[in-house]
Amino acid sequence: MAHRLDTNPIHIGLGAKAVPQPAFTGMAWYGDYIARHGADGAEGRLVSQHSFTESWDSWEMHPAGDEVVLMLSGEGVLHQELADGTKAEVRLVAGEYAVNPPGTWHTMDLISDEATALFITSGLGTEHRPR
Repeated sequence: MAHRLDTNPIHIGLGAKAVPQPAFTGMAWYGDYIARHGADGAEGRLVSQHSFTESWDSWEMHPAGDEVVLMLSGEGVLHQELADGTKAEVRLVAGEYAVNPPGTWHTMDLISDEATALFITSGLGTEHRPR
C-alpha cells in the first residue's frame, strides 16, 4: 500500500520496524504519537514531511536524540540554540540537511516563498516555546 509522507508520517521503531501513522491533524497529533510509540524510547524515530509558507512562529527542542532536517524544496535559515548555550544559523537549500543535536532549541525563517522539509526526529520529550 502506498502512503504520502506529507499526510501520513512513519514511525521507525525498535527492530527497524516501519509503522505508517494516521493522518497528521495538528499539534495534538504529536501527543497521540508518543502514546502509540513512546515505549520505543530514544531509539524510535518519527519521519515526517512538512511544507511551509511562513517562518515558524515557535521554537522546539528534542531532548532524547538528534533530529535531521533535510530541505526538499525552497530555502530557509535554521536557527539553533545548542545545549551548551552557543548559537548557530544554518542556511539550507534543496538537497541540504542539518542536524539538531539533543537539547538544541531550533526554529526556521524562510528565505523562499515556500519550502518543504523532511524531518527524522527522536520525538520523545519534545518541548515547544513561543518565538
